[in-house]
Amino acid sequence: MTSQSRQQPVADRSPLALKRRARKIARVLAETHPDARCELDFSTPFELAVATILSAQCTDQRVNATTPALFARYGDPTSMAAADRATLEELIRPTGFFRNKTTSLLGLSNALLADHDGELPRTMEELVKLPGIGRKTANVILGDAFGVPGITVDTHVARLSHRFGWTDETDPVKIERVLNELIKHPEWTMFSHRMIFHGRRVCHARKPACGACTVARWCPAVGTGPMDPDRAVALLKGPRVVELAEAAGIRA
Repeated sequence: MTSQSRQQPVADRSPLALKRRARKIARVLAETHPDARCELDFSTPFELAVATILSAQCTDQRVNATTPALFARYGDPTSMAAADRATLEELIRPTGFFRNKTTSLLGLSNALLADHDGELPRTMEELVKLPGIGRKTANVILGDAFGVPGITVDTHVARLSHRFGWTDETDPVKIERVLNELIKHPEWTMFSHRMIFHGRRVCHARKPACGACTVARWCPAVGTGPMDPDRAVALLKGPRVVELAEAAGIRA
C-alpha cells in the first residue's frame, strides 16, 4: 500500500457505503491485532467488575499492578463488603480517585450480597443498577465474563469512530448505538478490543501513526499524523511493533 493510496479521500458517505467501509475496517483490524483482548487481569466476573471500576482515569497496567494484593484480601463480594474502608482505600490508592472508587466497591459488594446472592447479574438492565457500574463497565463484564456481545465505548473507541467518519456523536451511548448498526452483533466484543488496541498502539490521540496504519486507506482523517513511513513507525507502540509495521507494508 503506497502513501499516495492512503491519502486518497473517502468520498462515498452514503449509509450503505458507511456500513461496508466500517465492516472492512473491522476485518482489517482483526488481521492487524490478532492478540486483541481485555488487558485487565481477572479470574472471576467479580474481579473483572472491580478491575474495570478501578480502571477509570487509570491505565490497565497500574490496575493490574494493584489488583493482586487487593484480590488476595478481598477477592469476593463477602470479604470486600466487610472490608475496613481505610484499608481498602490504601490498597487501591495507586489507581487514583481512591475514595470514590472505594465507595463504589463497597456499594457494589453490598448490593450483590443483598440483591443477587453475591453473583454478578448477566443483563445490562440489572448491571447498570449496581453502584459503580455504568453502561461501559457493564459491556465489559457482559462481553468478557459472560460472552454476551457488547460494544465498549471508551476514549479510544470514541476517537477512532470520529476519525473513521462513522459518527459525530460525543455521547458514549449514542456512539454505541451507531456502532451497533455498523458492526455485526457477534463481533461486538472483539471489535471493541481491536479498536482499543488500535487506539493504544497506532491511532494515538495526539499524533497517530497514519503512515503505518493498516486501515488508513479507508480513513477520512488520514494525514492527521505523519505519513512518512519512518516517522510513523517510530510512533507505533506495544510488543508487536515489527508485526504492525509489516502489516502496513513497511519494514521496521
